Amino acid sequence: MRTIKIFSVLLLLGCMHANISTAQIKLRRVSGALIYDQPPFPSCHASTLVEVKPGKWMAAAFGGTHEGNKDVCIWLSVNEKGTWSKPVKMADGIMSDTLRHPCWNPVLFKASTGKLFLFYKVGPSPSTWWGMVMTSTNDGKTWTKAERLPDGILGPIKNKPVELADGTILSPSSSETKDSWKAHMEKSTDHGKTWTLIPVDPQTPFNLIQPSILIHPDKKLQIICRSKENILVQAFSSDNGNSWGTVTKTSLPNPNSGTDAVTLKNGWQVLIYNPTVQGKGGRAKLNVAVSKDGNIWTDAAVLENEETGEFSYPAVVQATDGTIHITYTYNRVNVKYVVMALAN
Repeated sequence: MRTIKIFSVLLLLGCMHANISTAQIKLRRVSGALIYDQPPFPSCHASTLVEVKPGKWMAAAFGGTHEGNKDVCIWLSVNEKGTWSKPVKMADGIMSDTLRHPCWNPVLFKASTGKLFLFYKVGPSPSTWWGMVMTSTNDGKTWTKAERLPDGILGPIKNKPVELADGTILSPSSSETKDSWKAHMEKSTDHGKTWTLIPVDPQTPFNLIQPSILIHPDKKLQIICRSKENILVQAFSSDNGNSWGTVTKTSLPNPNSGTDAVTLKNGWQVLIYNPTVQGKGGRAKLNVAVSKDGNIWTDAAVLENEETGEFSYPAVVQATDGTIHITYTYNRVNVKYVVMALAN
């Protein structure tokens, strides 16, 4: 009888702890608005976001007639006093007087050295594109000429890199072929000058792309990826990303659409995702989920909840002041910018 009572007390304490853990983090919306007043393009997608310095933000996206069209370029906007500037064209896919390719999936990232990176892709399609990069050492006032990344290195495919405590930059990437989608990491130990490719479970039966990286204690990392299998998938590393374990399912649905995630300063994980599957809601709903351990996720906020429409391809960053900044595609005609705050 005593054993049963002790077990019951432990079970009750466990349930209380679970409820407390879930309740420890709440989010409130501070602001939300579209970035472009009058977009210079009929369609845009795949936004990226970076805090250049406290109070100064940059966002980029690709824009043109429609995704994959040859006139699609990379466009950059700046927000320094609460208002977004008109987008400036940063890159196009013009190869010669007679050859032009579309641009794809920009990714902004600022390293601890102060160097600001703008990665993007150029090419006829995701299966044939190549990686490009330009950098700035003065917070985006001027940029270097764009350079092509080495063969086999694509750069961060959609989501931002992370910089580890030793200065290593780990870039989440992936490749798409007619036969399969595969995720991999690209590692730099010399501030982005050279890169090494690290595979992620090459034999997995899942089709996965567009990883985002989460950081856990004791050199443990986690990636969460888009998949074709109607569910988000994940993999873990116990050695700071030098090797990766088996790809497994998460508990979260995925309508074959991009996500993004970030590790907060308090150790919590935040994920932006479409809480639907293909053919049932698609990309018309967009949620913010939180997790203490990266395994058990709880929806903490709803960004969009419509019957039709497209709200997709989010980017999420925590600012130096602790607020959470999010951008995402808004019906393929604009990018929405949302600021949220922790409300403990």
